[in-house]
Amino acid sequence: MSDPDISVVICVYTEGRWEDILAAVSSVRAQSHPALETFLVVDHNAALLDRLAMEYKEAGQVRVLANAGPRGLSAGRNTGIAAARGDVVAFLDDDAVAERDWLRHFAEGYADPRVMAVGGRTVPIWASGRRPAWFPEEFDWVVGCTYRGLPPGRVRVRNVLGGNASFRRTAFDAAGGFATGIGRDGDKRPLGCEETELCIRLTRARPDAVLLIDDRAVIHHRVPEAREHFGYFRTRAYAEGLSKALVARSVGADKGLESERRYTTRVLPAGVARGLRDALLARPGGAQRAAAIVTGVLTAAGGYVVGSVRARRGGATFSVARIEGEAVADQGRAERGGRT
Repeated sequence: MSDPDISVVICVYTEGRWEDILAAVSSVRAQSHPALETFLVVDHNAALLDRLAMEYKEAGQVRVLANAGPRGLSAGRNTGIAAARGDVVAFLDDDAVAERDWLRHFAEGYADPRVMAVGGRTVPIWASGRRPAWFPEEFDWVVGCTYRGLPPGRVRVRNVLGGNASFRRTAFDAAGGFATGIGRDGDKRPLGCEETELCIRLTRARPDAVLLIDDRAVIHHRVPEAREHFGYFRTRAYAEGLSKALVARSVGADKGLESERRYTTRVLPAGVARGLRDALLARPGGAQRAAAIVTGVLTAAGGYVVGSVRARRGGATFSVARIEGEAVADQGRAERGGRT
């Protein structure tokens, strides 16, 4: 089987990340497995749309598009999927750069026709130059990175992580696009889990589907200074709980919390033990890391309880878009909040 053509989608929303956006595109253009095309999908920011269109007006393989759906990351991704011509659609965060063989490792995963998604490993680039001593590796998902506890190598998983992921184009034909109403909307509350919900929906539509993470497909993700603080850590953990409640309400708690059970019963207790051991050995940050893990779990659990109550009362909904050609169709018609 020949290597698949891969379209890359980078969703952008602010001129404050201008240099990061240019770096992300440059890293895609330098791939050892060349991308078929790269889409910059601009989220309701006319000034940024015009500026990027001028920047890449002579770059035939880079296209700049306006988000065709409601504001937010999910609709931006759906816009890119609708325009993509590749056999595979890959997603890269706008403040990340991919290593040279990123797409090559993705492509290798699709040699098996059962594989519907391949994700990679995301490494943090801390604004301060080093990881805060109190920040536990088990919670690197808080800053959009691969966290301690994920298995190494190329392994089968329930879901990939959206900022460094790829899907076979036919996956969206089977399951629809990313759900709006779950994930991020610019700088508002940092919700998430849209890729989790999509992956669960995909495996329901295609029970034979295989989803992989290959830790050789590496990107480096900037962590701004504001996200190195404990206040952001708590806010993001609470938002994750809210999102998980909405996903679990839709797909059922068995699937919606399947991976989280192992994480909370095995990975996090081991992390607390390591932190306490480091504290006894007078290593910097040990006690703080243990405390951060406990706080993160309790905060996420609180968000989950609040989110579950809202979902039962019908106060939280999300919508699934069908992907049709160069447009996102039926955005917002398939209301699914609070129903399984």
